[in-house]
Amino acid sequence: MKKLYVISATLLLIAWLQNGFQKVAPYRYNKATLGAQLFQEKLLSLDSSVSCASCHQPDHAFTDSIAFSNGIHGKVAKRNTPSVLNVKFRPYFFWDGRVNTLAEQALFPIQNPDEMGLPIEQAVQRLNESPYYVHYFKKVFQENPNATNLGLALQAFQETLETTDSKFDDWSYGKGTLTETEERGRELFTGDKAKCFNCHFLEDFTNDDFKSIGLFDGKLLNDSGRMLITGNPEDLGKFKTPGLRNVAVTAPYMHNGMFNTLEEVIEYYNDPRKIIADPINMDTALQKPLGLTTQEKADLVAFLRTLTDKKYDQKSKKQ
Repeated sequence: MKKLYVISATLLLIAWLQNGFQKVAPYRYNKATLGAQLFQEKLLSLDSSVSCASCHQPDHAFTDSIAFSNGIHGKVAKRNTPSVLNVKFRPYFFWDGRVNTLAEQALFPIQNPDEMGLPIEQAVQRLNESPYYVHYFKKVFQENPNATNLGLALQAFQETLETTDSKFDDWSYGKGTLTETEERGRELFTGDKAKCFNCHFLEDFTNDDFKSIGLFDGKLLNDSGRMLITGNPEDLGKFKTPGLRNVAVTAPYMHNGMFNTLEEVIEYYNDPRKIIADPINMDTALQKPLGLTTQEKADLVAFLRTLTDKKYDQKSKKQ
C-alpha cells in the first residue's frame, strides 16, 4: 500500500526542498502543502525562533543529528527527536505512545515548554492574525485556523513522508541484489541468533509495540517511559519500537540518544549488561548475550544500511 503514496510524496518533497518552503501558488492549495509550510513556520513558537523543521530537518532524514534537540531560549528536550519519515501507518506516537493520531502528535511540540513553548490558543490566534494563513485555511478547510485543522494540516504533510526506494526495496521486488555481506546480515536479522526480527518486522521494520531493552536502571537511566502514560509497573522502562527505514542516517539512537553509531547499537544488543550493569525490567529476549562475532556484527550493519532510501543514501555511505 505504501507504494501508492511514493510518487505524490516525492513530488511534494522535491518542490518543498527546492523552494525552501516558499509560499505556494493558489492552484496547489491542499492540506499537505499547507502542512508543509506550517511545519517550518517559526511563528508557531513562543519567541518565533524555532519550528517543527528545526528539529526534523530534511537534510538529516527529518531528525537533527543530536541527542537532545534545542528549543526556545536554549532549552533542551528530554528525549531524542525521532524521524517523522514513515509515520503514516503508525498507531501511536512519541517514544511513550501518548497519542494515537498524527494530528494530536503535531500539537504537542508547539505547546511543550522545552520545545516551541506556545499555547495552542496563542498559536491559533497568530495564524488568524495572518491574512495569508486565514486565506490559505479557508481555501483548504473552508474555515479559519483552529486547533483541529492546524493538527490536520500538519498530519497531512507528515503522511506524505513515506520512503520505499531503498536497496532493500529493490531486492525485495526482484530489481536488485544484495552483496554477500548484506545478504548474511539479512539472514542474521531475520534469524534466531540476532533476534532483530522479533521486534523489527512488517514493511517499516517495527512491530508497533513497546519494549524494555535494558535502558532503565533507576540510577543514571531513570526515564520510566511507557509507565508514565499507563501507570502499569509492567511498562517500566518500555519505549516504542522504532521503525528501521533510514536508520543509517538517523543517529544518534535510542530514546536518550546514547549511541552514536549502528555499531554501538549492535554491540549493546549483543550483551546489554556489558554497558548497563543492572537493568531493571529488561525484556527476557535480551537476558542472555547473543554471541555475535565481529563479522556478524559488520554484516548486520551492512544490511541495515540497505534500508536507506536513495534520497539519503549518499549520507549513509559517508558514515
